[in-house]
Amino acid sequence: MLADDLRRYLAAWGGADGEVPEQIIDRILQDRSRTPRFGRPALTVDDFLHFLFSEDLNPPLRYSKVHQDMNAPLSHYFIYTGHNSYLTGNQLSSDCSDVPIIKALQLGVRVIELDIWPNSCKDDIDVLHGRTLTAPVSLIKCLRSIKEYAFVASPYPVIITLEDHLTPDLQERVAKMVLEVFGDILYYPESKHLQEFPSPEALKGRVMLSTKPPKEYLEAKGDTMKEKEIEARIKRGEREAAAWGVEVPDIQDEMQVADKDEDELLYRERGADGDDGKETKHVAAEYKHLITIKAGKPKGPLVDAIKNDPDKVRRLSLSEQELAKVAAHHGPNIVSFTHRNMLRIYPKGTRFNSSNYNPFLGWVHGAQMVAFNMQGYGRALWLMHGFYKANGGCGYVKKPDFLMQTCPDGKVFDSKADLPVKATLKVKVYMGEGWQKDFKQTHFDSYSPPDFYVKVCSLVEPVPTFRSQRCL
Repeated sequence: MLADDLRRYLAAWGGADGEVPEQIIDRILQDRSRTPRFGRPALTVDDFLHFLFSEDLNPPLRYSKVHQDMNAPLSHYFIYTGHNSYLTGNQLSSDCSDVPIIKALQLGVRVIELDIWPNSCKDDIDVLHGRTLTAPVSLIKCLRSIKEYAFVASPYPVIITLEDHLTPDLQERVAKMVLEVFGDILYYPESKHLQEFPSPEALKGRVMLSTKPPKEYLEAKGDTMKEKEIEARIKRGEREAAAWGVEVPDIQDEMQVADKDEDELLYRERGADGDDGKETKHVAAEYKHLITIKAGKPKGPLVDAIKNDPDKVRRLSLSEQELAKVAAHHGPNIVSFTHRNMLRIYPKGTRFNSSNYNPFLGWVHGAQMVAFNMQGYGRALWLMHGFYKANGGCGYVKKPDFLMQTCPDGKVFDSKADLPVKATLKVKVYMGEGWQKDFKQTHFDSYSPPDFYVKVCSLVEPVPTFRSQRCL
């Protein structure tokens, strides 16, 4: 294909951001480390396919737009959520820094988690994974980085979830820091409780705070772990992970495993709600006023935590294990809860090497904040990143209608119900891109390009299915 041919193609099917065909051809050949052999530069079929699938060269791929309705309450959306966003590596001994926070925001992550603790002198606030060997970073540094990078990838609201281990005087200090750093872009309601969350559109360019109850994680239990114990746990986690992370488990298998366990998770006593009772008087009033998305753990059986309160909306946090257990018995209750309220799922405490889990168990039950270790690796994280490419990569993906509907008889979606098949999806792999950067066409065979094994994973509601096929 010569420049004139490419010009005709672009005229028929769309422009190229003002670039002339000759410039496009030169860029393609440079990308593919090829120089023309005869006279004028020209594209081969492989070169043209490289152009079609290149985000840098083909504008329609580069400029994905927000196309979903952004005027519904926040509870109607899946939100790109990070877990322990300040960690550079494993959960037990890596450094804490604002760098992974910046990287997450540049990816489009909209929920940043900070664990806040008194510093060694008890006169300032550090961000760290408590009672481990993680080296702290100052809260003010994290807040300033969040403000600087909050909207580089998306204009839609950033939510900062705080795991608070502070005294009331330090809580007041946090309130002053937050107001000083964010100023007018900080959103907080005038009323004590919200009856409905605002929409992403109404909160464009704004930052919100959300508290979560302490003692969800390892750091809140007992003394600081010893270095040898930390090393042993990290190595054990590394042995359990495959080269690209373990396979993403099937959600039905997860619920069945959880169902075999004792009812300890389902009916265990949970701590007092942070918005009621004794704990309220220990929270600085100014600090509490700035919290938009209030989180709490109601006292009593875990199943009671997913009951709706008609007078206010709130956020609930469950571990991946707790979710699997409750979903096995009370899936529709979770879906009903997430119609108005926010549900956050976080990794189990034994994921010391910052691995992740199957996010679909949370998504299929309407959980808006499925929190992932963004500094991790592997298939589950690839799935998370791919999911949030949707809707222009803005970090908010609207839930499908079936997760928000209530039938006249009061029933909601049940992931375990036997539902009729409405459509069959067939996928045919035509080509693979990217391998040319690491291998020459004759790397394995002098007469033909590599014949790769391609694995196609299709995860669709309500039950994810996996299929593998060799791409010839």
